[in-house]
Amino acid sequence: MKVLVTGATGFVGGAVARALVRAGDDVRVLARPDSDLRNLEGLPAERVPGDLRDQASLRKALTGCRHLYHVAAHYALWAKDPSIFYDINVTGTRNLLEAARAIGIERTVYCSTIGAIGLPPDGGLGTEDTPVSLDQMAGHYKRSKYLAEQEVLKLAKEGLPVVIVNPSAPVGEADVRPTPTGQVIVDFMKGRMPAYIETGMNIVDVDDVAAGHLLAMQKGRQGERYILGCRNLMLREVFEILSRLTGVKAPAVKLPRLAILPLAYLNHWIANLTGRPPRIPLEGVKMAKYKMHYDCSKAIRELGLPQTPPEVALEKAVRWFRNHGYA
Repeated sequence: MKVLVTGATGFVGGAVARALVRAGDDVRVLARPDSDLRNLEGLPAERVPGDLRDQASLRKALTGCRHLYHVAAHYALWAKDPSIFYDINVTGTRNLLEAARAIGIERTVYCSTIGAIGLPPDGGLGTEDTPVSLDQMAGHYKRSKYLAEQEVLKLAKEGLPVVIVNPSAPVGEADVRPTPTGQVIVDFMKGRMPAYIETGMNIVDVDDVAAGHLLAMQKGRQGERYILGCRNLMLREVFEILSRLTGVKAPAVKLPRLAILPLAYLNHWIANLTGRPPRIPLEGVKMAKYKMHYDCSKAIRELGLPQTPPEVALEKAVRWFRNHGYA
């Protein structure tokens, strides 16, 4: 079966493309001409040039395909010009799905983010049905992905055969341009974590996330959202696991978030002047306020989402970063 994957040069998209090849699908990947292609090395997939902002290139890439996996996004905690988040994540998603509808793509899986899922005000676990609004989105990445998801849900109500998946914090192999979570692992391995701000996260193996995309294509209900996650952990627990895996001592000093916030604002201001990403991302500090713990049972129950232990996923990440010279 001919399938198109967007975002295959990235961490999650690359894992999805590799999983599809292993499953025997005929994989085509959409990539900008200036993309970092390291994640496609050795992958027996057709590469087609294109850009989510170029509708003609999208129609050409989709022609002849039956299924679409839309994983591409501008994923960062900072950009000098925030409009890039909305141009790619919102307008680009709408461009692609409208092209898919016009061409007659049989089924689409759209990769959103856990950040678009609500969290209960009482501190419980977030689910696919937890109420959430744009005002609760911290930062341009989350805001743009929330708005993109609203576009997808609107198209689903109009009859577009699309399923939404919301990965939590994936870790594992081939995080070529380290994601924010991957960068935390690299910084830890380099001993650059003398202190930390406590927060909560849901860690999942990136290969399980990839499997979740394929399972959503096979079993997901049209217009439904599925959290692709595994175990809820506090950042301190993640550091303890990393310490056991690497021999690097876990940071013992826990800093109050409000004490770091002014430094983050200063870093943000300097970054906007210099054009260099901030060392202390403001959006990351803001997000640390929330314990991002979720109930992943819907995807386990309905899709059969694998549950690789976070210790195994983190060991894969550590080994890959070490073998490829990141730390």
